[in-house]
Amino acid sequence: MAQVQDACKSSKSASYDAYFDMVQCRKKLPLSLQETLTDAFAKIPVFSFPQVPGGNVIEILADTSIGDAVKILSESNILSAPVINPDQRNSKDWRERYLGIIDYSAIVLWVLQNAEMAAAALSASFAAAAGVSAGAAGAIGALALGATGPMAVAGLTVAAVGAAVAGGAAADKGIGKDAPTAANKLGEDFYKIILQEEPFKSTTVRSILKSYRWAPFIPVGKDSSMLSVMLLLSKYRLRNVPVIETGSPFIKNFITQSAVVQGLKQCKGRDWFDCITAHPLSELGLPFSSPDKVVSVQGNELVLEAFKKMEENVIGGLPIVEGPKRKIIGNLSIRDIRFLLLMPELFASFRELTVKDFMSTIASATKDTGRIITPITCKPESTFGSVIDTLAMKSVHRIYVVGEENNVIGVITLRDVISCFVTEPPNFFDNYFGFAAQEMLGPTSPDI
Repeated sequence: MAQVQDACKSSKSASYDAYFDMVQCRKKLPLSLQETLTDAFAKIPVFSFPQVPGGNVIEILADTSIGDAVKILSESNILSAPVINPDQRNSKDWRERYLGIIDYSAIVLWVLQNAEMAAAALSASFAAAAGVSAGAAGAIGALALGATGPMAVAGLTVAAVGAAVAGGAAADKGIGKDAPTAANKLGEDFYKIILQEEPFKSTTVRSILKSYRWAPFIPVGKDSSMLSVMLLLSKYRLRNVPVIETGSPFIKNFITQSAVVQGLKQCKGRDWFDCITAHPLSELGLPFSSPDKVVSVQGNELVLEAFKKMEENVIGGLPIVEGPKRKIIGNLSIRDIRFLLLMPELFASFRELTVKDFMSTIASATKDTGRIITPITCKPESTFGSVIDTLAMKSVHRIYVVGEENNVIGVITLRDVISCFVTEPPNFFDNYFGFAAQEMLGPTSPDI
């Protein structure tokens, strides 16, 4: 077992190194400039980085219900939050106090899987009339839908889900007896059941934390350098880095990839920044991904298939394309999955909803027609500075590089942008982060 774990860690480390080595080889910056930048970032203390809005980092207790977690994230207008172990909330050791980070997409993925399970369980009433037990019918439905694994972690059973739905408003309204019909017509009644009825009501954040896109919790001290933060957000693929004051387990700040790119944008006008950002993308080796490596989704595919592609490929977004040449017509982010919870009219038909219809509905509801009509793109000859401006102004995590016919030929993420500004000094990771961080960097996070 130990050999398998060592091999896994070695594979993860090799993946980090391969990506970062490729970036360093392709960006072709003068060595003197790169060394000067690395030295400068190493001297900037983390405590000088701007605080999160309001100055307080929102945290969620692990025994908080899923419904209450959604409410906290919504009211705070945030997409993720650190999770506290209620049994260790007074601990002076951050390793004991924090369990990880929960986000909207993790919650919605859990909800969607349970929606499938509940739909299967609804077939129990029809099966009972044919002499099949409710438990057996629910189990058959679950197997047909391929729902396994995480359900056990969440402590939910098909029978329990079926009982919740059968005893709720959905059953009272005589929703269809077969699973596909039930799933398509659950609508607002089922939306309410998920957040207000058992067993969903009593399911906690702890139950799904490590089963749905769990992100490692790796903090840095306030006196750490911004170089360490930028390396964690680029080479080591974290989406956010908590900041903890030395000798205290409490989070003082929460630095995200987006916040760092916003900060870099503020450096416009400085010689070193302008020297780098004046280059066309091609001169920096961007995009780092080849056209055949860009995962996309056709507009007429189901939105559930799109989110499944993100999960399978460990990525946070896809270009919406049409035709064999993959002409881009829109952008879909894992963050958009939250609209399935926030907009019951979408949730009502989530099984048959196409990507294009999903995005059009969001665009209409939020008055953001750019989501589907004007995809966020750039050309190979675009300057690196213009790409940073777009990412910062649009508050997005990726921009797609397109050819003459608007066909997708690459993607540039926030991770790629940060990677262009930093290198890792020899043995920096081993000397600075130590064994504990190496252990926790095993599970990788999607490139949001």
